[in-house]
Amino acid sequence: MDRLLFGDNQFFGVNHMSEEKARAQAMRFQDIDAVMGVLDAAYDEGITTFMCTTHGRIAQVCDRVRANPERYKDFTFFPGMPYAHKYADAITENGMLGAVRQFLPEEGLVNAALRGGRSLAKKDIEGLTTLLVDAEMAMFRGLRTPVIWLQNVVVDLLLGLGFDDAFVIFAEHVRKRYDAEPGFITMNLPRLLDTLERVGVDNPIVCSNINKIGFRMSGGIQGYQEALQGRRFRAVAMSVFASGAIPPREALEWIYAQPNIESVVFGASSRANIHNTAMLVDELAPARA
Repeated sequence: MDRLLFGDNQFFGVNHMSEEKARAQAMRFQDIDAVMGVLDAAYDEGITTFMCTTHGRIAQVCDRVRANPERYKDFTFFPGMPYAHKYADAITENGMLGAVRQFLPEEGLVNAALRGGRSLAKKDIEGLTTLLVDAEMAMFRGLRTPVIWLQNVVVDLLLGLGFDDAFVIFAEHVRKRYDAEPGFITMNLPRLLDTLERVGVDNPIVCSNINKIGFRMSGGIQGYQEALQGRRFRAVAMSVFASGAIPPREALEWIYAQPNIESVVFGASSRANIHNTAMLVDELAPARA
């Protein structure tokens, strides 16, 4: 993984500290050209990995990248799924089976439909899970996706339900079908690591909030620091700036004082902020062998 990944929260009005700023960003980025302008700024700064949801607008980004292979020859997607609002809206409008069929991948449509029918009829969780992963991945066909994430809305729900086998189902499917590494996003890093170790998901890629003030870090900073120090996993830190509560230099100095931080994911909506973050990471991040 690259040491700096670019996220997509700003494109969809997600800001954990300011609803007003979130609304303004959501309005600004309704235009795909505005989204691509920011992605181009990040790409030109050498940030070539886009860690994104499967929001419908991301499909437009995929189309732009596919249409310009020379411009975006190093562009890499790290898709995260599911995009919960998309499914909630579809289920409300079309029912469970209608929602599944709405998002079926084009390739193997009949086979996928049969899989979906059997899965729902038999409550076959494995079949339904792999079907929905394939549906979400359809927009990325032909693009580079070396890591595929399971979003925290599902990861943490599964942790709460104790449905540990789902993590194995997801991991095995993305490895076999997409030749990709499974990634897991969570709001409770220590508990997820316990579960993944128990079910045999070895050396997992895990993304969680990691920052100096403990912002949205379930269990507190100490548990995360102990995990970084003593557990075998590849850590991706998000919310490192705590939605603007920590100055960038102070935030990144603290991050890189921690062991085992492989990557940082951040979002920004201006070229200046992207440039400044990239320069700070170049300055502060430990050199890789």
